[in-house]
Amino acid sequence: MNLLFLLVYFIIITAVIEIYVVLFRLTGLNLKVSRFQVISLMTGTGFTTEESELILGHPIRRKLATFLILFGAFSLAVIISTISNFLSGDLRMIHIFYIAGGVMLVFGVLKLACIQNLLSKLFHREMKQQMELGDLPIRDVFLTEKNDFLLNLHIYTDSLLVYKTINQLFNDQERPEFIVLFIKRGQSKIRCNIYNEKLQEGDQLLLYGDKEAINKLFQHDIRIMKKKLKNQQPPTAFTGG
Repeated sequence: MNLLFLLVYFIIITAVIEIYVVLFRLTGLNLKVSRFQVISLMTGTGFTTEESELILGHPIRRKLATFLILFGAFSLAVIISTISNFLSGDLRMIHIFYIAGGVMLVFGVLKLACIQNLLSKLFHREMKQQMELGDLPIRDVFLTEKNDFLLNLHIYTDSLLVYKTINQLFNDQERPEFIVLFIKRGQSKIRCNIYNEKLQEGDQLLLYGDKEAINKLFQHDIRIMKKKLKNQQPPTAFTGG
């Protein structure tokens, strides 16, 4: 009886995982990332710092994650108790079948396209009501399309940009593919007249625009930066999609 209970309970856990994979995906999270993070949250293992920011920086995902953490802790206790025969006299299989049937029903309903569209609109509407633009993750603000690209470009002595302005390197026909959000120089940030600002060694440019255009126009400086930072922390770069 205990083995049958464990089998049914593992089916419930699997169904809960798939339900939350669907829910996380409806918030805009990648399918593969969603499945890994759901399993990580439920088991309390492998929840990486970098990808956890995708969960922690999003209000809906944070609420979903709270249940998964609690459900994972409860499930571990149930499984251990079952293996030790602690629940054999207190739990009837008919109740477990009811729970399993209910979870599978929820999963089946969530697989319906109309329900997914409804929940997706609801999640996005709640985000707009609860969050300011500055509270949204970078991916939800800047990287909404496949070719969107955000690069933190470091300037070195042998960079083409050093002691020059951006206007001296690129004409007006080339520039619309990207913009410079700001220039970081030491502890300060330069936001005014940045295209005519003469760049210095140690400056950092925050570039935003088309991925192919940025990689083409700044390929020399990107190559130098990667070489310089090879044994250090990699440059901050994000892509959409």
